[in-house]
Amino acid sequence: MERHFVSDAHPVTRSAAPSLDLGAFPADFAWGTATSAYQIEGAVAEDGRAPSIWDTFAHTPGAVDNADHGDTACDHYHRWPEDVALMKELGTDAYRMSIAWPRVLPGGDGPVNAAGLDFYDRLVDALLDAGITPSVTLYHWDLPQALQDRTGRNGAGQNRAGEWRGGWTERDTAEHFAHYTSVVAARLGDRVGQWATLNEPLCSAWIGHLEGRMAPGWTDLTAAVRASYHLLLGHGLAVQALRAAVPGARIGLVTNHSTVEPASTRPEDVAAAVRADGHTNRWWLDPVYGRGFPADMRELYAVELPEREGDPAVIGAPLDWHGLNYYFPVTVADDPAGPVPYAREVRVPGLPRTGMDWPVDAGGLEAFLLRLTEEYGVRRLYVTENGSAFPDAVGPDGRVDDPHRTGYLEQHLAACARALRKGAPLAGYYAWSLLDNFEWAYGYDKRFGLVHVDYATQRRTVKASGRRYADIIRAHRTRNR
Repeated sequence: MERHFVSDAHPVTRSAAPSLDLGAFPADFAWGTATSAYQIEGAVAEDGRAPSIWDTFAHTPGAVDNADHGDTACDHYHRWPEDVALMKELGTDAYRMSIAWPRVLPGGDGPVNAAGLDFYDRLVDALLDAGITPSVTLYHWDLPQALQDRTGRNGAGQNRAGEWRGGWTERDTAEHFAHYTSVVAARLGDRVGQWATLNEPLCSAWIGHLEGRMAPGWTDLTAAVRASYHLLLGHGLAVQALRAAVPGARIGLVTNHSTVEPASTRPEDVAAAVRADGHTNRWWLDPVYGRGFPADMRELYAVELPEREGDPAVIGAPLDWHGLNYYFPVTVADDPAGPVPYAREVRVPGLPRTGMDWPVDAGGLEAFLLRLTEEYGVRRLYVTENGSAFPDAVGPDGRVDDPHRTGYLEQHLAACARALRKGAPLAGYYAWSLLDNFEWAYGYDKRFGLVHVDYATQRRTVKASGRRYADIIRAHRTRNR
């Protein structure tokens, strides 16, 4: 076995054939699937929903592969009973879903759209009737365009293109998010006990505001750092709103992470790995767990944070659980001429790669679950997303055989079992994703689903990986009867 850098505590161990230790999983382990609103719902202009920043971005020429967009997506808004039946068929007992902010508050604040809340009301009831526990994410990137177009009272100024900053660069947006949270919690809190504030704020801030590959499509470091701050502030304010509206709510935050390793033992590459870890991991975890924003990264970004007295306590509000989205590890080399964090990815020979060209190494999932447990003291963990994209097709026999995805699933569940044996308080796993769906800037070519979707007909077909997941769930339940 080859040993690779993660930290002194948790070096990654590359491993081959998985051995799924079902005895490691607690009897009450949650077996789930995950989706997000913009990726599956469609119906973007129905029943009072207003545009989000993703509607705008997806319809910007050149922004999304094949000029794809989420106008129809999986038509889940109309076909949700079929999708709930699919979850039941797979045997899952948990479902991670997101609420579309512009479906509930079309203007970002102001009047509530009753029809939007009614949709989620019906969906939650149907899930509960099917014996499936909903886990609701309040923000999965679909900010109302009305807030993006608005400059708040704090006057963020202009970006380098001379455009007014709005959206998450403004403190007002964090405050509007807390209000939106209160509205949703007041309607669903009598039946929904598990809540996540944000999904992957890294993607919203870094990929959306620094790299320009996601909505709103900006490439401005100052805007990105401001957005990162206000996203985490919004998270903390939403925690307060949830605690007030839903006594006893189980509240968490969902963040995406990768283990980061240097390409060599050269001091420059080791330093690059520390920077990349700060950019990808510590910037998002340290302030949430009471450590403040990392000093080395603040110096690297050289952007003044829009801090106010009391903000650290809001951002660091105690949580009931943490959600880890893990897909791949990262190996980096020093790149002083590149963009922040001045580290470029290096391909590791021998590691297979998915259809997204992401390296596959389940050891990174095990390592990061242990890092969250031991370094950050997380008391309850969920793998809230984990999955792989590969090209799939329905065969002549009507089946979808996807051995690579099945292998990825087995390897990563084996990593979860190993982490559990080493003390990680892992309480559930949500496979990404239930359905093939709109995969953001990649459009519809990248398929992550356990269920194949023919977008022309909206026909759903459970893939072999979905059948395998169902078998694992069934075997675990049989073992614990």
